[in-house]
Amino acid sequence: MTRTGWVLFALLGVIWGLPYLMIKVAVGGVSVPVLVFARTAIGAAILVPIAIRKVRWDALRKHWPWVLAFAVLEVVGPWALLSDAEHNLSSSMAGLLIAAVPIIGAVVVGFLGERLGVKQWAGLAVGFGGVALLAAPNLHGGDAWSIVEVLLTAIGYAVAPVIADRKLREIPSIVVTAITLTLAGLVYTAPAIATWPERMPDVDVLLALVGLAVVCTALGLMLFFQLIREAGPARAMVITYVNPVVAVAAGVLLLHEPLTLTTTISFVLILGGSFLATSRPRERVRASVEVA
Repeated sequence: MTRTGWVLFALLGVIWGLPYLMIKVAVGGVSVPVLVFARTAIGAAILVPIAIRKVRWDALRKHWPWVLAFAVLEVVGPWALLSDAEHNLSSSMAGLLIAAVPIIGAVVVGFLGERLGVKQWAGLAVGFGGVALLAAPNLHGGDAWSIVEVLLTAIGYAVAPVIADRKLREIPSIVVTAITLTLAGLVYTAPAIATWPERMPDVDVLLALVGLAVVCTALGLMLFFQLIREAGPARAMVITYVNPVVAVAAGVLLLHEPLTLTTTISFVLILGGSFLATSRPRERVRASVEVA
């Protein structure tokens, strides 16, 4: 992966390591529809004025079904499912299940002809092992439906980048992001109004909503599009391995939680697995045959 790709990968590892904590805080004060509406509406308000200048209407008319599919698979479905699941699941359990995204994505792109090499599959396995080692001591609570919700979220997160990479390259990433957030905001407007809180939420809930909208949503999605175009969808989805690492680091630095040997080993496995999984497979040399 290029230097630009690694910079984007590192930034997203931090930005998308925070949503699990923020969602956990937010669902304690507002309903899931209000959470998703606030996250998407604020994000759209930031990006639409910028994106409107870059709209290529001919490309948008041509590819609008794929834009709609991306919006449903990346935001409309997953953000509600994940938020609802965190009513019952610990953030460690949610992070572990979401870590299945690269594996699902690798299977998807495999069916589409982009085969991963042995080293890449080994990286996926090592990274998943690190996430499991990191999260296993903290897994508790949750029910079968909540687990299904997170797995459905993982499927959406795996398929959406493939759509972005293969079908939406003609549309600027900020335009796709702005449209996605706008569509999701419209979908959740009525449910949000129906479940609007009777009193002003606590400050920590409001800060969590703003952080989710501005940093994790508007900025995060823009950077993710750039990472997909820089490294490809299969390698971009390995970012889900780094998210639990960031969550643990934040706990150690900000909450003074202990850094155990298990945590340290998990760091090594996750980062090492990410490096292997994002490396480029060797191109196989094929003899060309000319037919006279």
